[in-house]
Amino acid sequence: MQLVDPFHRPIEYVRLSVTDRCDLRCGYCMPKGFRDFEEPEDWLSFDEIERVMAAFGRLGVTRIRLTGGEPLVRKHLPQLAARLSALPGIEDLSLSTNATRLAKHAQALKAAGISRLNASLDSLRADRFKAITQGKLDKVINGLMAARDAGFQPIKINMVVMAGVNDDEVEDMVDFCIEHDFTLRFIETMPMGETGLSASRHYVDLRQVRKRLEQRFELLPGMMPGGGPARYVRVAGTELRIGFITPISQHFCETCNRVRLSVDGTLYLCLGQDDKFELRPLLRDGISDSELEDAIRHAVALKPERHEFSDKPEQIVRFMSVTGG
Repeated sequence: MQLVDPFHRPIEYVRLSVTDRCDLRCGYCMPKGFRDFEEPEDWLSFDEIERVMAAFGRLGVTRIRLTGGEPLVRKHLPQLAARLSALPGIEDLSLSTNATRLAKHAQALKAAGISRLNASLDSLRADRFKAITQGKLDKVINGLMAARDAGFQPIKINMVVMAGVNDDEVEDMVDFCIEHDFTLRFIETMPMGETGLSASRHYVDLRQVRKRLEQRFELLPGMMPGGGPARYVRVAGTELRIGFITPISQHFCETCNRVRLSVDGTLYLCLGQDDKFELRPLLRDGISDSELEDAIRHAVALKPERHEFSDKPEQIVRFMSVTGG
């Protein structure tokens, strides 16, 4: 029953967006003043989400990551998480968050069956954090500490490295993650829509970041559990793993194992292409479970071989918040 795309890649991972809304406005994700959100009646309901994820589970998907926007903006998210973690075949349920609401929800999310967290943190300087996100750094730090106290392991810190914005904080972020026993992942900017922080203007090749780190740290080969594309090293003498996510300088399309389901029920087959398949109309027209599985197979057959961020950087006009993490 394993889903396999036309290029013989098994699909075992769904990134599930539960909302396109967010309480921050990160300049590389969503334009300042953006208000063109999906209406709640167009969101998949929890029942519809559970039904689609159950179908994916029957087709061999084992990993689900809850994303947004900011997933904790969606009311009663721990209830949905509990339903998804109980689905047959689902072995790993994780969450991507900006951590602003984690202090309130960490215990409930852990009890619901979420085992791993990815948290976005692009600066450790309050004024710079506010300039990038329009938010407050102390809320994020408090959320991260609450998640650690709730027993989440690992907690992965995602830092989008941007030239002239925060690239001078790379070493500071390494020290922060060593101190608090977090995993660190650096991410290259991607051309997703026209936002306030231009990917071309602020792009940093992470191979250069790695060379910088090698001047201060001994970096050893490392591994981390998870279904994502990061290439990991370990800092000698510590438990810190550092991952490099390099969609531009060293794309990882040949091992892509995922699809993305947006809050309105659209399956996006590639982050850097427009190939998609809409499930919501089928669900609301009364599709059967077997027909739903056939629809998912048909959608996966549309998955392209690779993105074209480098060749056609202007191609994707939708924003990251719309696509879903």
